Amino acid sequence: MSDAVARPKELPIDLSLSDDELDAHRAHITAFVEAVVEDAGADGAVIGLSGGIDSTLTAHLAVEALGEDAVHGLVMPSDVNTEGNMSDAERVAEMLDIDYDVVDIEPIVDAFVDAYPEGVDDRMALGNVRVRTRGVLNYFVANAESRIVLGTGNRSETLTGYYTKYGDQAVDCNPIGNLYKRQVRQLAAHVGVPEDLVEKPPSAEMWVGQTDEEEMGLSYDLLDAVLVLHVDGPLSTSATASTLDVDESVVERVDELYARSEHKRHMPPAPDALSL
Repeated sequence: MSDAVARPKELPIDLSLSDDELDAHRAHITAFVEAVVEDAGADGAVIGLSGGIDSTLTAHLAVEALGEDAVHGLVMPSDVNTEGNMSDAERVAEMLDIDYDVVDIEPIVDAFVDAYPEGVDDRMALGNVRVRTRGVLNYFVANAESRIVLGTGNRSETLTGYYTKYGDQAVDCNPIGNLYKRQVRQLAAHVGVPEDLVEKPPSAEMWVGQTDEEEMGLSYDLLDAVLVLHVDGPLSTSATASTLDVDESVVERVDELYARSEHKRHMPPAPDALSL
C-alpha cells in the first residue's frame, strides 16, 4: 500500500450533521444499546478501549445508555501500541468512572508465535493475531460477567473492510456502525469528548507506526465523500471523481476496498441446499 495519502482540495459537499441530527443520533444509539442489553438478558457491556475516537465515543454513549456501573472497559496493550494511546484509553475509563482492567496481550501473542514461528515475519498476520486476541479477551470477560460485547466500528470501516475478521468485529452490536468517520468525530465533540481525542489521527496500531489513512492511501474526509456519493450514492466513478476534483484512481481505490472486503459483511458461505 502506498504511503501517499490522497486528500480533498476542498469538499464540494457537506457531510456534517446539524445539532438536531446529532441529538437524534445520540438518542437513537443510546436507546439501541439499552435495548440490545435488555434483549440479551445481560447485566451490562464490555468494551475494548484503544484510546481512539471510535471506542471513546462508544464508551461515552454506553455509559449514557446503561450507567457507569454497567460498563466494563478493557485496555489491552501490546508491544506495538504507543504509550500515549494506552494512556488515553485509561484516561477515557477514568473520565467516565467505569471499572476497567489493563491486560498485556503480548505474552498471549508470543504463545501463538511459539506455536507457529513461521508467521512471525508476516506483519499483517501477526497484527491480526493481536486484534483477535483482544476479541477473545472481550468475550472471556463478557461471558464471565453476563455482559454483551460492544463493537466500535463505524460505517467507513465497514464499507472498506478496514477491520479484522473475527477480531475487532467479533462483537454483539456496533452502536456507531451507521456513522461515517467524519460524523463520529462530530458526535464525539457533541457529547463532550475532549478535543485532543476527537482530532487524534486514527490508527489500528497493528504494527509500529501504522496509521489508518496511510494504509488506505486516502484521508477519511475523502473516503467518506466517495462512500456517500459513489458506494452508498448514485454517482458513477467518473462523476464522483469530477465532483470531488480527484483522479478516478482514487474512486477506483475505494471500489477495490469495498469489493475485496465483501466477504467480511456476510456470514461464511455454504453450498446451496441440495435437492435429492
